[in-house]
Amino acid sequence: FTSFLHLPGTSEEVAPPVQQCFMIPKKEINVVSDMAKWKRSQAYADYMGFILTLNEGVRGKKLTCEYKVSEPIEKLVALLNTLDRWIDETPPVDQPSRFGNKAFRTWYAKLDQEAEKLVSTVIPKHLADAAPEVAVYLKESVGNSTRIDYGTGHEAAFAAFLCCLCKIGVLRVDDQMAIVFKVFNRYLEVMRKLQKTYRMEPAGSQGVWGLDDFQFLPFIWGSSQLIDHPSLEPRHFVDEKVVNENHKDFMFLECILFITEVRSGRFVPQGHSLDIRYLALAVVFCSSFAALFALCLEKFPVIQHFKFGSLLPIQPVTS
Repeated sequence: FTSFLHLPGTSEEVAPPVQQCFMIPKKEINVVSDMAKWKRSQAYADYMGFILTLNEGVRGKKLTCEYKVSEPIEKLVALLNTLDRWIDETPPVDQPSRFGNKAFRTWYAKLDQEAEKLVSTVIPKHLADAAPEVAVYLKESVGNSTRIDYGTGHEAAFAAFLCCLCKIGVLRVDDQMAIVFKVFNRYLEVMRKLQKTYRMEPAGSQGVWGLDDFQFLPFIWGSSQLIDHPSLEPRHFVDEKVVNENHKDFMFLECILFITEVRSGRFVPQGHSLDIRYLALAVVFCSSFAALFALCLEKFPVIQHFKFGSLLPIQPVTS
């Protein structure tokens, strides 16, 4: 992360930033013309730098490989385990509507109440003032409690949550693999459980960007994992046997497995076609997915709810 966040490369506790003034993040993108501010902002530069740095960090690596797990990583996993436990404690309610179970609102109310306390278990005491700001991104990352939906904008908020933890020095350069393989992968598991338990709808009328109804980042980092793989090829992505044998090692295949579980029929269902030829190029040239992700972040429906604060500011990039 030193290349774009200028953080030390160890996991030792460091002194807090000098006169850091934290703030509650707020919306800044209200109309389509505001998107120009987003693309020029320090937030956009730091966020994209964070995503691409992690992309390089997991290149050619398996989910099951060995990597360092620091104390902050363990605390983040414990936080996500708490969210998972709350799902078990908040079963779906009987209702006429098939989708959007209202029990999600009860679950979300618990998170809304406890978010700052949860974040405080992850960050050191000398950074306690950062908890309210960072907690906003955690609350934004689990879906919308009014519409009971979830989409790539919520996933983006979780990445922003992790990026903020990097910017205040809680997560460090040697946490890169654990951030993706341990924390983000656990986040995916919890979000998938939320989606299935409460029958959450995609935030949008159809599968976002033709890949998945809910997620995008695991396709980026998952394609990076598959770079230069000696035997797995894009043609295997629709091979049920290969997917079942390898999904625990590769995010990309885990995504495909989940898609097949939540949708009936073949992996490429009507209305959600996935161009395997494009995937072939994406895996050979991992930057293809990163470029597509950049396009995703330029879409007003995805970014309109993004919040900006002191850690991810709307102000233009400074040289």
